[in-house]
Amino acid sequence: MQIQLTQEFRNQPAGQRIELADPDARALITKGIAEPVVNEAVEGDDPIEPLLTRALDVSLERAFQKWERPRTSPRSSLRTPFHGLGDGQTDDPRAGFRNFGEFALAVRDACQPGKRPDDRLAVIAKAASGMGEAFGADGGFLVPPEFSQKLLERIYGGESLLGMTDGYTIAGNSISFPRNAETSRANGSRWGGVRAYWREEGDQATSSKASFGRLQLNLHKLFIMITASDELLADVQGMALEQYLFRVATEEIDFVVGDAIINGSGAGQPTGIMTAPCLVTVNKESGQASATVQSQNLVNMWARLWSPCRKNAVWLINQDVESQLHTMTVGSGSAAVVVYLPPGGLSSKPYATLLGRPVLPVEWCATLGTTGDIILADLKHYVTASRGMIDQLMSIHLRFDYDESTFRFIFRVDGQPWWSAPLTPYKGNNTQSCFVALQTR
Repeated sequence: MQIQLTQEFRNQPAGQRIELADPDARALITKGIAEPVVNEAVEGDDPIEPLLTRALDVSLERAFQKWERPRTSPRSSLRTPFHGLGDGQTDDPRAGFRNFGEFALAVRDACQPGKRPDDRLAVIAKAASGMGEAFGADGGFLVPPEFSQKLLERIYGGESLLGMTDGYTIAGNSISFPRNAETSRANGSRWGGVRAYWREEGDQATSSKASFGRLQLNLHKLFIMITASDELLADVQGMALEQYLFRVATEEIDFVVGDAIINGSGAGQPTGIMTAPCLVTVNKESGQASATVQSQNLVNMWARLWSPCRKNAVWLINQDVESQLHTMTVGSGSAAVVVYLPPGGLSSKPYATLLGRPVLPVEWCATLGTTGDIILADLKHYVTASRGMIDQLMSIHLRFDYDESTFRFIFRVDGQPWWSAPLTPYKGNNTQSCFVALQTR
């Protein structure tokens, strides 16, 4: 089939007419890179006929694609911003690659002088400041969406703090939520001002109204660049390279986001639990030794956790705190009961729960004896927003003179607690919260 290029393709200028096999020609027409060539009208011919013929050809090509592609490219429910790759009913989210490593090696080969680029890369090229062979000045290649989704699934995995939060996926750069302005459970303060009154028949009702605050999240950019030497790319197998890059990228994103959820300053990053205005800090015991945790500390923290949060709460601890938990007891003498260990003692696996809630050692908690070394938290009261995707590119051009290829990952996220302040209970003076920490000892 003869086609005419509508944009530069493999060093052929726009407007150039070329002859290709029908399947290749149809692929370029579908991607908008070319259009079919119809016979020019000759003298005496109807001038409308060429236009009708061209319109018919285009319609037939589109119909053929809808019939042909589902047989080779199963429909994917994954949605991506890449036209022609995973965002249509018949697009292949892997772009024809078996794994991420095979894609990476194809990108490396595409940028080597004298090598013909893999045809599968044509649809996922993105303009970059450098030289490439697939589309003239383009040099970056977008990661196929199925591999991008695998990264995202690992970041939101069950052991990730991000996966435990109240998470939302947004299309823009920010989102605002109305939030309950309640800071006290006293009469007239619940729900920010709603109050119920007892009345007899015929009595006039007293009005009340709720008040609301506003919580706004503005996405912040988390940026990762990983370089890999061309020797490494040449020596490893495709699947091994995929596993290595996935592990490096996901573990780093998960670490930095987890640290922000606990310790984030709110300036250019999420607002963390330890900097949140709703955090309740429980006082240490009188005469308590430094760098210790006592059973009474845990009981006091539990008492300050808002009771509806108890069913979802977790204990986040620095690993140094475990040595305190294993020797912790309640009572004294023959009546002493071990708090953390099962009846089998050290010979059995620890329960890894306190007051029925899981104990999770994490790196982001402060060292033993410092506020934040042990945190009781219901992370469903921490809200996060992200784009629901990781923007990924690969290129050889950034460190071309070092013979290295560069992988770039961008994850945009923000988060902060739903609560704007601790809650004063209906009865009593000790404030409560969804996040409770222990004072420095």
